[in-house]
Amino acid sequence: METARVLVAADKFKGSLTAVQVAERVTAGLRRVVPGLEVETLPVADGGDGTVAAAVAAGFERREARVTGPLGDPVTAAYALRGTTAVVEMAEASGLQHLPDGVFAPLTATTYGSGELLAAALDAGARSIVFGVGGSATTDGGAGMLAALGARFLDADGKPVGPGGGGLAELAEADLSGLDPRLKDVDLVLASDVDNPLTGPKGAPEVYGRQKGASEEDIAVLDAALAHYASILGPETAALPGAGAAGGIGYGALVALGARFRPGIEVMLDVLGFAPALARATLVITGEGSLDEQTLHGKAPAGVAAAAREAGIEVVAVCGRLALSPEALSGAGIARAYALAELEPDPAVSMAQAGPLLDRAAESIARDFLS
Repeated sequence: METARVLVAADKFKGSLTAVQVAERVTAGLRRVVPGLEVETLPVADGGDGTVAAAVAAGFERREARVTGPLGDPVTAAYALRGTTAVVEMAEASGLQHLPDGVFAPLTATTYGSGELLAAALDAGARSIVFGVGGSATTDGGAGMLAALGARFLDADGKPVGPGGGGLAELAEADLSGLDPRLKDVDLVLASDVDNPLTGPKGAPEVYGRQKGASEEDIAVLDAALAHYASILGPETAALPGAGAAGGIGYGALVALGARFRPGIEVMLDVLGFAPALARATLVITGEGSLDEQTLHGKAPAGVAAAAREAGIEVVAVCGRLALSPEALSGAGIARAYALAELEPDPAVSMAQAGPLLDRAAESIARDFLS
């Protein structure tokens, strides 16, 4: 009989365990039932928060830079570097995690720090950049990012417009001639799990504005301001998939930085070396905090399962809560899912005890699939 070799390629359980901790807990649970089991761990991410951590776990070097946070205060942001390839996560500079509890700035939050973080990667010698976008506190169409890289956005009096998406309503002239010339020689990949356009009913303000504190009035203001901004920079690009990612930073990267859009999980699996790890495995365990309808639309477990199914390797999943039918799981290439909620129905307790519960779930996987 072929020796079992397990590949654990799971995303974080948001709010309770990092992707690295998920891999450690699953490994411990499996080996409690099958001592000496060969387990390879490859924490994964889909371009959103946790992307830099996944790259570092895969052997990239963690670097840090002081940049401008979404509210204009300095923050420390990390990126990952290996050779001339960098993984930059916009949430590290401009993410919701940098907002104090209950404090939002939907009209004025800026992506300026994301531009500074890209510049730091260029300074470090990066010539290929994976730009993971998601988890943003901002809806400024990437204008702040472009300003940090040398663009100028001026009002009718020739003065810089205010920060954030709200300020773009006053935009009269966009001057991109001062953009960092190194950008022309860089392969910039926009890695995202969302394919929304910039504006309209499926655009960034309407779909994601409320989670950043925007009122209905704010959403209307932001949508109009971003449409005005796009009319000056390039309206065609605003309709492209990914333009609406992370408050429209996708649009800024596509229209002015020569970025190309790819689904985040596909990019990250390439960067992390998933294919060779998959070739060594007889069973793959993936997962994330919530397996639900969103998972099927470009989230990490769906990407892992699709690649494994193509290679003919069985996949099971772990999760905090499961909101997919067995048919939906099977359609995604997942044989079975093990939810912590089945072991502990109280969500607060389940999140607080996620580590030990995940140990137990992994023991069940070992009994069901490995012994």
